[in-house]
Order: sequence, then C-alpha cells, then structure tokens
Amino acid sequence: VQLVESGGGLVQPGGSLRLACAASGFTFSRYGMIWHRQAPGKVRELVAAISGTGDSTNYADSVKGRFTISRDNAKNTMYLQMNSLKPEDTAVYYCYLPSYAYRGQGTQVTVSP
Repeated sequence: VQLVESGGGLVQPGGSLRLACAASGFTFSRYGMIWHRQAPGKVRELVAAISGTGDSTNYADSVKGRFTISRDNAKNTMYLQMNSLKPEDTAVYYCYLPSYAYRGQGTQVTVSP
C-alpha cells in the first residue's frame, strides 16, 4: 500500500489549494478514504471522508462549505479542494486508508499573509 500526498504550500488567507492523494497497492475503488490534518501542538483532526464510490462524503464542521473532497477511481487519486482558506487551516494534511490503518507522509499547508 502506498499513499502519496501533493499540492500543499503557502497561501494567503482567502486563497485556495487543491491537494491530491495518489494511491497504489490496493483496489482503490473498494475503500473509503479520509483526509486528516494535524497542526503543531494539536491533536489530529478528521477533515473529510469519502466512500469508495464517491457517492457519500462527510466533513468536519470547521471546513463545511469551504472544502470539497472527491476522488477519481480511474486515476486512483483522491482530492481535497480547499477554498477560503484561513490561518487556522495551517497543518500537515494526510490521506488515510482506514481499512489498512495506513496514512501517507503528509503535505504541509500554510495559510499566512
């Protein structure tokens, strides 16, 4: 199993980023996936979750209306579109495969003027 995140970076408040999680080593479409984030000194937080088919999604209250989780099963890739970013969104973002208890190495998102 391998999960590789990309797309993080430095963005100003109000800006947007699109994260991607490229998956390999398992049948991607069969499994629900999760985006987590962890800021320094804080506990890990579930940001968004998506079913294997992509038909069902769930979001943390803190990101509802601003973030959109999606997946392209033909490309074995999950995405997180992040709009209206706030400084409190600063964290390392991880994709997580619950059925294997496996997560990627993470990608840093920094929201700062």
